[in-house]
Amino acid sequence: MAEPGHRLSARGRGTTERRTPRLLRLLFWAGTAFQVTQGTGPELHACKESEYHYEYTACDSTGSRWRVAVPHTPGLCTSLPDPVKGTECSFSCNAGEFLDMKDQSCKPCAEGRYSLGTGIRFDEWDELPHGFASLSANMELDDSAAESTGNCTSSKWVPQGDYIASNTDECTATLMYAVNLKQSGTVNFEYYYPDSSIIFEFFVQNDQCQPNADDSRWMKTTEKGWEFHSVSITPAFSQRSQKRDPGAFVREWVAYTSECFPCKPGTYASEKGSSFCKLCPANSYSNKGETSCHQCDPDKYSEKGSSSCSVRPACTDKDYFCTHTACDANGQTQLMYKWAKPKICSEDLEGAVKLPASGEKTSCPPCNPGFFKTSNSTCQPCPYGSYSNGSDCTHCPAGTEPAVGFEYKWWNTLPTNMETTVLSGINFEYKGMTGWEVASDHIYTAAGASDNDFMILTLVVPGFRPPQSVMADTENKEVARITFVFETVCSVNCELYFMVGVNSRTNTPVETWKGSKGKQSYTYIIEENATTSFTWAFQRTTFHEASRKYTNDVAKIYSINVTNVMNGVASYCRPCALEASDVGSSCTSCPAGYYIDRDSGTCHSCPPNTILKAHQPYGVQACVPCGPGTKNNKIHSLCYNDCIFSRNTPTRTFNYNFSALANTVTLAGGPSFTSKGLKYFHHFTLSLCGNQGRKMSVCTDNVTDLRIPEGESGFSKSITAYVCQAVIIPPEVTGYKAGVSSQPVSLADRLIGVTTNMTLDGITSPAELFHPESLGIPDVIFFYRSNDVTQSCSSGRSTTIRVRCSPQKTVPGSLSLPGTCSDGTCDGCNFHFLWESAAACPLCSVADYHAIVSSCVAGIQKTTYVWREPKLCFGGISLPEQRVTICKTIDFWLKVGISAGTCTAILLTVLTCYFWKKNQKLEYKYSKLVMNATLKDCDLPAADSCAIMEGEDVEDDLIFTSKKSLFGKIKSFTSKRTPDGFDSVPLKTSSGGPDMDL
Repeated sequence: MAEPGHRLSARGRGTTERRTPRLLRLLFWAGTAFQVTQGTGPELHACKESEYHYEYTACDSTGSRWRVAVPHTPGLCTSLPDPVKGTECSFSCNAGEFLDMKDQSCKPCAEGRYSLGTGIRFDEWDELPHGFASLSANMELDDSAAESTGNCTSSKWVPQGDYIASNTDECTATLMYAVNLKQSGTVNFEYYYPDSSIIFEFFVQNDQCQPNADDSRWMKTTEKGWEFHSVSITPAFSQRSQKRDPGAFVREWVAYTSECFPCKPGTYASEKGSSFCKLCPANSYSNKGETSCHQCDPDKYSEKGSSSCSVRPACTDKDYFCTHTACDANGQTQLMYKWAKPKICSEDLEGAVKLPASGEKTSCPPCNPGFFKTSNSTCQPCPYGSYSNGSDCTHCPAGTEPAVGFEYKWWNTLPTNMETTVLSGINFEYKGMTGWEVASDHIYTAAGASDNDFMILTLVVPGFRPPQSVMADTENKEVARITFVFETVCSVNCELYFMVGVNSRTNTPVETWKGSKGKQSYTYIIEENATTSFTWAFQRTTFHEASRKYTNDVAKIYSINVTNVMNGVASYCRPCALEASDVGSSCTSCPAGYYIDRDSGTCHSCPPNTILKAHQPYGVQACVPCGPGTKNNKIHSLCYNDCIFSRNTPTRTFNYNFSALANTVTLAGGPSFTSKGLKYFHHFTLSLCGNQGRKMSVCTDNVTDLRIPEGESGFSKSITAYVCQAVIIPPEVTGYKAGVSSQPVSLADRLIGVTTNMTLDGITSPAELFHPESLGIPDVIFFYRSNDVTQSCSSGRSTTIRVRCSPQKTVPGSLSLPGTCSDGTCDGCNFHFLWESAAACPLCSVADYHAIVSSCVAGIQKTTYVWREPKLCFGGISLPEQRVTICKTIDFWLKVGISAGTCTAILLTVLTCYFWKKNQKLEYKYSKLVMNATLKDCDLPAADSCAIMEGEDVEDDLIFTSKKSLFGKIKSFTSKRTPDGFDSVPLKTSSGGPDMDL
């Protein structure tokens, strides 16, 4: 229960349109010194004691001061008491006392009043107290936003009675209080601030506007209602103290108080010398300055700390709820009805309903898996090494081990590691009520004190026992997972929140469901082995009304299943690897990357280019193939790409090396503006290949970092991924030295594959999102998936990075977003990027250059190698060196050819003439021999003439016995030659005898 004090709700400018109510209750301790201005006036009547008061002068260098009388109305009277020596400047009264200026002594406060001694308290916020200033601004400096800046004039801190609330939009709201501090002290206040996406800071400035160097400037988010905050201040920083959410805030400090303050309505002080006032209990009230509380009439009621009573309404069916009793010794339970607490209705009024009678006793539901039922019908966990389905415990068979966890699906009583409560939607205090009730096969939200209360259910898990392969993997570490089945039934704008906290830190919202949702399942993957809390919070409506109207709007949870829980129970036993020992065989963990053979219980390594399903490592089917262009790491826990890629075509193999693009790069989307004109950007960080599968992109909430004490960086909310996104508000908008980064989100946790196809594993990278490729080289596309499953992205987020060859863009090149989707996504789930760079071109090979051979000059010929234009390659092989060879000129070979041709022609001509002449002679001789041979062998008729007549040429009119070609005749004459040099001519006799050689 919070101590009495004023409350201030802080709600300021956020980085998105998500608005979470923030309230801040302030408890200030402050003091001030008064400057004395003593005026003179006309001589009038002597002042009466009721017409003046006493003040102290400013302290001198010796620490002394004077008490002087100051008239209430200057010029009304005269003859004031003479100044007297005042108390020392270091003098102060204790809490519960005030300084009586007449005799300069401390006296106790009367009943019904209180004091802080050296401070002052602000705890009534019906209106803005005197001395406070509420300022608002949109710090967008762009002239184009001038019109929207004016919209922030109404965004101020608003008093709400018990607290003061900040604005609920993205404007900057500042609550300020100035003071002249006389001594060191502290500022104390209570606040409620659950949303870390909104900037909330408190700081103190001196008259030179120099802030103090206190690390507590950045406020931590609250987890369990109101939290207390204290800051030490000194006179050096007394001039101006501010609180920004971006609202700012300050206190005043005095060395004394000259009067006690009356208790505010709803509180009382029954004793003298009280330093605070107590709250009136429920069904009672008090007025201002009361010494006790008054009981409400029987037909009226009031809440704790009320200043009046309200008439009780007639009871309706909205004022009670049903629940099941715990199992008795006979194993039976009973349906019972209870009035919702606190009971504010009356059963005696006309039309009021009565509480229904209890139902008949029925058999209790079975115990949850992993538990067994005792003789007195209670459920106890089975010992380690055994399992159950909710009845009896059974030892795990040989070769198996229990799969420890928690599986809750029967709800007779709330499990011991779960608790429930109610958080007020008005003042955000815990009420000590039951927020969720059991109902056999489900658990549901009970009726709260009002419809805007938060019904809280929390499950705490001490730690996890992940498989050995998961523990060895530092990058892809699914330690465990929680799965729950739920349903919401709502008639108005209800909301169900699911939050996760690690090591008792602030719960982080994971998912929110609005309105009615049918029965469905949700799974959250746990990636850190630590004490973890899971919280469900249900709010029926954000509007507060005195009566309950929507108690029939409920959230139901049917089952909750958490795996790999330390000290958990088992509902089944799973096969394990067997290890031989002296006493037999026992279960052991397989090495990382090994699966378990169900039949033999032995460990086998996964095949190459596969990864192991760590949560179900049984059989070779547990080894999942890696996607195209990727390979497994050493422990088969993830697939990665080492920045190497190959593409085959019928004519050539293209090889790529993206190592020049391996470093992380950043990209900011186009500016976006909220309804108030606040400018912000979506900022992306990308790492294309990672480092052996290690994700390198980091997005951080730097506002959270500033709130974290040194040495506790683990509290920081940061995301490590292949691709991540954060919302950035630039420094010219925030007014800070650096921009504000918040809401980091992972867009790519694992690499699916690398290919030139546009679709892979259900992820599509539409080519029309970017300008078309014009060089004929297809884009290489990297496909990624995120582990985060949201309500709008049921399959998780996905990311594609198109790597395009662009020879004109030097390394690292340029990144761009789709022209039609300036924030990188058109649907909020699938993100697309284009990376153009020369390093995205294929590696250069022999096919990418050609040779140019020069002419032979002075007996030298040069061969030069040049790249083909346009050059569509990068890196790879280098151009060969220029080659020089010795050669003969073309006119030398021309001369040689002409000379050889001429000589050949002359020789052929001479030989032709010679053989022709020779042939003529041989023809003549041959004919004579033929004739002579005929006359010797037989008698022949006398020839008319066989001699050469006078005037005839012996070379003319030869008689040939046979026709031969020229070359045939040449052959005959050259081959038939006698040793004496004569030609041998074969002759044939007229009688047909054998040939004769002549």
